[in-house]
Amino acid sequence: MRVLLLCALAGLCGVLSGCGSASEDGIREWMVEERNQTRPKVAPIPAPKQFKPESYVNTTSIEPFSNQKLAQALKRDASQVASNGALVAPELTRRKEPLESFPLDSMVVVGSIVKLGQPVALVQVDRLLYQVKLGNYLGEHYGRVTKITETEVTLREIVQDAVGEWIERVATLQLQEKSK
Repeated sequence: MRVLLLCALAGLCGVLSGCGSASEDGIREWMVEERNQTRPKVAPIPAPKQFKPESYVNTTSIEPFSNQKLAQALKRDASQVASNGALVAPELTRRKEPLESFPLDSMVVVGSIVKLGQPVALVQVDRLLYQVKLGNYLGEHYGRVTKITETEVTLREIVQDAVGEWIERVATLQLQEKSK
């Protein structure tokens, strides 16, 4: 048993002696030598291409910077504004309904009923309850009710996009159940 213990102790001493500073010095010298011998290889940057301007030779079409081209663009924009205005023009001439003065996010659908065979949604705004039928208007964006189901009211709104054109979009109000 003693012999075995002495052999294990001798082996441990041999392993620990191999981790001495002499081997670290050799590794450090090798690293410095390799670092000094290594040179980075950088490919040279190619010369820039020579720019060769081309002259404008298309004489059959309208010159891009002429007054005629500008007049065409203005005429096209005017016709587009007229067609966009046709979408919102009827909305500007009609009388506003009471629920158009509230934003959609302040409205809550609390239920629905069938009255005279037609669906009617019950919409709550500021603690007041309103009956909304198909064709009624809601919200600040000319929202007209197009569909009423047991769980939601669907609207067609007319809004301006980022370019300023009038477009239609669909909005919905979902049934909100009160939590107890």
